[in-house]
Amino acid sequence: MFAIKPLISMFVLLFAPSLLAATFTFTAIPDEDESQLRTRFDKVAVYLEEKLGVEVKYVPVKSYSAAVTAFRNNQVQLAWFGGLSGVQARRLVPGSDAIAQGYEDQFFKSYFIAHHSTEIIADDSFPNLNGYTFTFGSKDSTSGRLMPQFFIERNLGKRPEDIFKRIGFSGDHSRTIAQVQAGVYQVGAVNYKVWESALAAGKIDLNKVDVIWTTPTYPDYQWTVRAGVDETFGEGFKARVEAALLGMTDTDLLKSFPRKSFVPAENQDYEPIENVAKTIGLID
Repeated sequence: MFAIKPLISMFVLLFAPSLLAATFTFTAIPDEDESQLRTRFDKVAVYLEEKLGVEVKYVPVKSYSAAVTAFRNNQVQLAWFGGLSGVQARRLVPGSDAIAQGYEDQFFKSYFIAHHSTEIIADDSFPNLNGYTFTFGSKDSTSGRLMPQFFIERNLGKRPEDIFKRIGFSGDHSRTIAQVQAGVYQVGAVNYKVWESALAAGKIDLNKVDVIWTTPTYPDYQWTVRAGVDETFGEGFKARVEAALLGMTDTDLLKSFPRKSFVPAENQDYEPIENVAKTIGLID
């Protein structure tokens, strides 16, 4: 008698790719030192693998734009984006959604920092930065470029190239701090979380560099999941990813971000970021 079950199993293997064989991949914008990112996100991969029941792999990238490209090309299905990179990615892949953000990301901020040789005094009013050298972070960074440039233009009434003697893009927040501390640039803009973590770790010499101005708050980092994950990994998978991220309670894992917790996020939360990016000409 013909064996029906083996025949059905063979049909599934040949014509319906096994969901269990699929690897769920994710990336993150390289906003800090690469070794720190690897330590953090390899732990996240282990956590997600346990919660989701599929193989999970962290894929490091070299730039913010590379993270967006990997998302667009479906090389990753989940990404820890900044506000701007998340907006860019979701515009490229319609149907993708911001699903979680750090509690602190609802009211993020940037620090303007200066080398002590500038003798700029910290004040609530925006400092006069005319004629100094200045470094942003990555060109696509929300906290290291987008929002700082917006506040510079709004407060000084000119484009950065008409204000600063020289402009740089360090690539990430850790390098921004190092460059201003070393006097390579006189002033810079940095993610406040990276600054506070570096300060706590003893990597900042306050006799050389300090905060001179703090921006108003804005929405920033978020986890964005790519459209189509339910089709690849099974119905309800997106909801399970969201639940896993919102349910992350391990204090060591959260501390590595560093975040107090993760809370729900929606695409519309980042409309202010998209509007600012249009205002200063970073997106159409």
